[in-house]
Amino acid sequence: MVYLPDGNPGPGRIGDVDIEVVRCGPAELVLPEASVQDVRGGQLFNNRALAFDPAGGGGPLAGAEADRQARAFGLVNTAFHLQRALRYFAGLLQRPLPHLVVRIGMHDQPRRWGGGHYRLPGRAMALESKPVVPDGEIHLGGGARFLTPAKGTQYFHAPAHNAAIIYHEVGHHLCRHTADFRLNRLRPPREQTNKKIALDEGTADVFTAALLGTPDIYGWHRRTIAERDQRRRKLDGHWTMAYFRGGNDGDPHADGTLWASACWTSRERVAAFGADPVRFDALLVRGLELLGDATPFTRTHEALHSRRDFSRLLAAMAHADTQLAPTVLAAMAEHGIRPNASNTELTEAARRRAVDQAHR
Repeated sequence: MVYLPDGNPGPGRIGDVDIEVVRCGPAELVLPEASVQDVRGGQLFNNRALAFDPAGGGGPLAGAEADRQARAFGLVNTAFHLQRALRYFAGLLQRPLPHLVVRIGMHDQPRRWGGGHYRLPGRAMALESKPVVPDGEIHLGGGARFLTPAKGTQYFHAPAHNAAIIYHEVGHHLCRHTADFRLNRLRPPREQTNKKIALDEGTADVFTAALLGTPDIYGWHRRTIAERDQRRRKLDGHWTMAYFRGGNDGDPHADGTLWASACWTSRERVAAFGADPVRFDALLVRGLELLGDATPFTRTHEALHSRRDFSRLLAAMAHADTQLAPTVLAAMAEHGIRPNASNTELTEAARRRAVDQAHR
């Protein structure tokens, strides 16, 4: 039993699914393409059906059995969405991504953590309890707060119950092993950087929207944030380069929303013209691969800086599918994104356009 996306702001609907499992441990599932472990230990699984009650997310106010059920449900839910995303990307790439390790219940000391992140060996925001594998890991916290319910009872927000968080972090794994925005393949395996740029965050968000079937990807756990607030990260047509900040003051998650929003508009436009929207997903993946293939043999500040520009990836995407290119370029232009321009140039042009429109 897992949560299945239903297009609504919420965890989804409960459904029965099949998961291909290589091995099942007391608090671990090993899949052909990934390993998922609850690092808090204990005997979570006591039957082969892997059907558990989400138990309102469990948490500190739940009894011991309810919390075990919630943790077991979260592990299975994570495994399903992980396998679904990795197989989707493998189909688009026509090759599998490197085996992915997922650890649930990380960084809960000295206080609870309710987030998720994608980690590579190297300097990280949090001290890791054990060495991170060079191909990358996803860490999910055990949960830190209760969600304000739209209706019904409150829910303890365990990230392992949230498909949006899982899909987003798998999106980073895709970016690392295609575009490799931070040129980690040129660094020593144990000295990679965990810093993400807007293109990385935005690409992870748009694939999350594709897999969930909704642009309001964080509408469940950020329901109290207004839809027009950039922190909600809803991928609608409102976001243009006029909102881009960049630099040390910019938040790559917020700036990434601009890229993801433009991609989502492009994906919808592709569908409106009668093509399968999966064709846009394939175009984006191929663009990521082409950008990665252009990795220089030396790591330089200029090379890293240029890879931040939205236009670089857009140009690669246009080259990947010349038939779809006019449709995609037109949709991207509505968000102020066009080829052959830096992010700074695109931002300045979009802000001038906004001022001109306001004075009309």
